[in-house]
Amino acid sequence: MTLSPRRWVVDLSAVAVFVAITLVGWWPTFTGPGYLVAGAGAAVLGLGIAAAGARFRLGVLSLAGLTVAVYFLLGGPLALSHTTIAGFVPTLDTFAQLATGAVTSWKSLLTSVTPVSMTDGHALVPFLATLVATVIAASLALRLRTSGWALIPLGALLATEIAFGTFEESLPLVQGICLVVVVVAWLALREAWAPAHSAVSLEAGAERGAHGRGRSRLVAGGVVLALAAGLGAGANALIPGNLTRDVIREHIVPPFDVHQYPSPLQAYRLYVRDYKDQALFTVEGGLPDDVRIRLGVMDAYNGIVYDVSDTGSADSSDFTHLRSDMAAGRSGDDVEFDVTIGEYADVWLPDAGHVDRIDFAGPRAEELRRSAYYNANTGTALTQAGLREGDRYTVHAVNPDIPADSTLADVPFGKVEVPQAENVPEGIAASAADTIAEAETPIERVRALEAELSEHGFFSHGLADEAYSLPGHGARRMQTLFENEQMVGDDEQYAVAMALMANEVGIPARVVMGFHDQAPSPEAEEDEAPSTEASGDFVATGDNLHAWVEVAFEGYGWLPFDPTPPEDQEPQQETTEPKPDPKPQVVQPPPPPQEPADLPPLIPDEEEQEEESAAVWGVLWLVLTITGVTLLGLMLLLSPFVIIALLKGARRRKRYGAPIPADRVAGGWEELMDRATDYGAAVPMGQTRQEEATAVGDALSESRMTPLAVRADASVFGPGDPPAIEIEEYWKHVDEVVDALAEKASFWKRMRARMSVASLTHGSKLSVRMRSLRERLASAREEGAR
Repeated sequence: MTLSPRRWVVDLSAVAVFVAITLVGWWPTFTGPGYLVAGAGAAVLGLGIAAAGARFRLGVLSLAGLTVAVYFLLGGPLALSHTTIAGFVPTLDTFAQLATGAVTSWKSLLTSVTPVSMTDGHALVPFLATLVATVIAASLALRLRTSGWALIPLGALLATEIAFGTFEESLPLVQGICLVVVVVAWLALREAWAPAHSAVSLEAGAERGAHGRGRSRLVAGGVVLALAAGLGAGANALIPGNLTRDVIREHIVPPFDVHQYPSPLQAYRLYVRDYKDQALFTVEGGLPDDVRIRLGVMDAYNGIVYDVSDTGSADSSDFTHLRSDMAAGRSGDDVEFDVTIGEYADVWLPDAGHVDRIDFAGPRAEELRRSAYYNANTGTALTQAGLREGDRYTVHAVNPDIPADSTLADVPFGKVEVPQAENVPEGIAASAADTIAEAETPIERVRALEAELSEHGFFSHGLADEAYSLPGHGARRMQTLFENEQMVGDDEQYAVAMALMANEVGIPARVVMGFHDQAPSPEAEEDEAPSTEASGDFVATGDNLHAWVEVAFEGYGWLPFDPTPPEDQEPQQETTEPKPDPKPQVVQPPPPPQEPADLPPLIPDEEEQEEESAAVWGVLWLVLTITGVTLLGLMLLLSPFVIIALLKGARRRKRYGAPIPADRVAGGWEELMDRATDYGAAVPMGQTRQEEATAVGDALSESRMTPLAVRADASVFGPGDPPAIEIEEYWKHVDEVVDALAEKASFWKRMRARMSVASLTHGSKLSVRMRSLRERLASAREEGAR
């Protein structure tokens, strides 16, 4: 089937545009646009392979072999340039990674933290997927009358991009509209150019009617495209914006377990005592005065430690990999600041506000980025690699506005489920109820609890030259805080005390540990707007380490409160010791072996989740392994057939492009005889073309052999050179006869003919000797029979 130039242009262009739109979807998965070189290169190569296959009528095995050869020859410069010499000369390492990457790159991409780096070989996935899909789609489009079949591999390519990408989308509305427009326009043009629509009457009136119908179809097609684009945009506006797409990596990557790290609140007294004047880290860029640098958020109390929880609507253990645009939908002022780590050495990342993204810098930037996690519920981040002196990163965040008490006068508490505290010392609930008895509004209740502690308590870290104050915030320590004649403690005890009191009376509260300058007192003017002016660099030390309480208010989120008394509110030394005769009626907290009584039921669930995750990954890894091994096996199995197809194709091109016109016609006849030989016909040697045509035509029942032999003789022995149009016509008739031979043969006979080496050895010395031997043996058998 001869294709018109417009078919070539439209089919190849449609496939190229579809693939280009799909490549845009990989953007959030990679660290930069470098993957586009691999994807675009694969698309161009795939289109070229498909076009060559359609032009020279290459079979499936020839196309497969050519695709494999292109993958190994050009995959290095395009997808693994870091393994090549000068960026384009493949090395042994390049070929090794190409061979193994066909199997392992899929797993590597799924289990790597996104965005991934090009230097890890991840670009092999879009390169290989695009190359294979483009070859198949373009070949189907050029060879079949219905272009709809080409949408199957293109759709598979789009599904691969989504499944192996991230839940972050790259211009989804633009992608969707463009894909719809391309597909609809392509199908409409192919339908209009179908043979059933190509007949045109020779009458003038009918011709004008045909032109009118063409314009009508064009206008109708434009209307359909406009409606499709409008419906797509409208559907996108109606779909909730918080929906995320389901991708494979979210199911096979084991969930991050934050409980492998101790609660940051346990190290509070350590930082205060050992790093009082040492620079833990420095914040540059200028932060507003009301910004607090946070380390950790704790919302679950078990009588021993305040830690992160596994339950509740504000799950503080729900950490996910860092990504961009994490603060989408948050209101407030955009802030940006740089953090340089000093003496601080822990996994918790200092940050502030609602983090939008974190950009790491320095020699450990990639290591820190890959091991960094963030909890959007609590605004805390950590890196499993741990921070060291000299590490640097930039935080882009949204700093929420802190409303005045007058604004919160009629605002209820947020509908947030906070885990029920366990082993709470007796008397805290009654004390909290008495404290808020006269408060009428939610904000007044919180202020009452805050004032009860900050006004009637005394401050002491328990260090040298300070009043006696035990560290920790376990049940026994909190019991003594309330039992002593004077409440003495620091941020650690007072923040925990207020959070426990609030939770006991139904107020959703949690404890936060971080850094800030001295917070304004509750007696500050309520209507005074918080400062948003930059206050210069901030140096975090043990002296400005704090712990505070956050309470959830509906519509405003978690707001900070400071129950710790001022540092100059010191107790009298002689009354700070615990009472020597404790009250016998005080119920002591249960012994340590009984405290984790609720933990065993959670262990089977965690093991079940791990087993389920391992099972899912095992099945996926098995499928990927089988697929890769199968592909490599097919490559090795098909390599001889690929060589045969390439040799035949090279010989055909040599004959077709012979410098002498008469030799081109003679080459066409030789090509026909070779094909006949592959189909089992015995082409006589040393005879004229017409004698060959008679013998072969009778053997294959093809009557067009003799006219072609006569035309070949006329062109070769006639005066002058045959014109180019005559040569093209001759080769066209040769291809028609070859196609007729293929149609008469069965599928398996066609496959044997394509892989046959008979035509390659025909006329060689070995072939002549073997034929002579067969003829002598046949003559001997005939004489013996007589």
